[in-house]
Amino acid sequence: MSPFTPLILPNGTQVRNRLGKAAMEENLADADHAPSPELIRLYRTWAEGGAGLLITGNVMVDRRAMTGPGGVVLESTRHRARFEQWAQVARSHGAQIWMQVNHPGRQMPAALGQATFAPSPVALDMGRFSRQFAAPKEMTEREILEVKRRFVETAVLAQTFGFDGVQVHAAHGYLISQFLSPLTNKRTDRWGGPIENRARLLLDVVREVRARVGAAFSVSVKLNSADFQRGGFSADDAKAVVAMLNPLGVDLLELSGGSYEAPAMQGQARDGRTLAREAYFLEFAQDIASVATMPLMVTGGIRRLPIAEQVLDGGIDMVGIGTALALNPALPREWQAGTASAPVLRPITWKSKVLASIAHMAMVKHQLRRLSRGRGANPAVTPLRAFLEQQLDTTIKTRRYRRWIGQQAA
Repeated sequence: MSPFTPLILPNGTQVRNRLGKAAMEENLADADHAPSPELIRLYRTWAEGGAGLLITGNVMVDRRAMTGPGGVVLESTRHRARFEQWAQVARSHGAQIWMQVNHPGRQMPAALGQATFAPSPVALDMGRFSRQFAAPKEMTEREILEVKRRFVETAVLAQTFGFDGVQVHAAHGYLISQFLSPLTNKRTDRWGGPIENRARLLLDVVREVRARVGAAFSVSVKLNSADFQRGGFSADDAKAVVAMLNPLGVDLLELSGGSYEAPAMQGQARDGRTLAREAYFLEFAQDIASVATMPLMVTGGIRRLPIAEQVLDGGIDMVGIGTALALNPALPREWQAGTASAPVLRPITWKSKVLASIAHMAMVKHQLRRLSRGRGANPAVTPLRAFLEQQLDTTIKTRRYRRWIGQQAA
């Protein structure tokens, strides 16, 4: 199937082609943790590039719970004009724009100075890097319901500000993913134990968002096909969750995998079968497709047109592209014009999987910062340069965040 065939979603809206910009964490918020001019410029560039769907980097539902400094927070109508401009610019060339909404749970850097909460008090195990994340406190029933409310309210605000949809982030080891995994959810109440209980938060959020926003607004979920950790969220768990999501009006399910502890989303899956191709979650997606009634999108390493076509020919409805669009935001337009573009970063040969994962993210963020300033990408950036640059950027933005959050509490 051609990637330039339109897709009609279950809610009746049309995505103009089958190429979606997957979420990448931009960390480009302004001093108010609202969309900055640089972030808006970045999305103008992607809008001009020809993708049918743009999914934002994660927008936090709670200013006290960040995946990192420099993230966008949406809790109120206070910065309406900036969010409306973000949506308007992203839609300016015919793409749909969906806001990814997220909460980090235990995957929040300790340097941000905020209390960390999770389903259970299970600390991250990242060897000598574990100290960068505080041991989490177990959430109370009241705190779980508060988080659920925040997801729903942020989704409603996204609709109010002109976004076409939202994506609930339930993958990559963030809070909802932590509830889904038996490794991080040791609860014995209605939020833990069997998969029906572990999926309760996700299902409740999706159900309540759909009830509040109506049919024309798209509701999507990003789900791990697996955690790639022994005893964690498995492919069978994923199929069970998809079956529970089927009747809830989900318009698109994006499949990825991994977490900070096992960063499969960057091509470092522990299952060797997935390493031989660009679309390294395709096998899992085709298995999950056997139970899914909603359209599926696969994200993970795709950078060539023949691979995108292979994904669609394999029964998947949309192709999610991340890093390749950071390197060449005009990739969809070039593919449609017949240009065989296949952007790629320099390889990372570091032995430490954790450091290699951090370096990979730094290399991508290096590209995003360049694009946000109106400059071209720099695929040749070295892992070390990007790593050091990102450490400096994180240090500066962490200090800014701590000042900002202190002013919010005053």
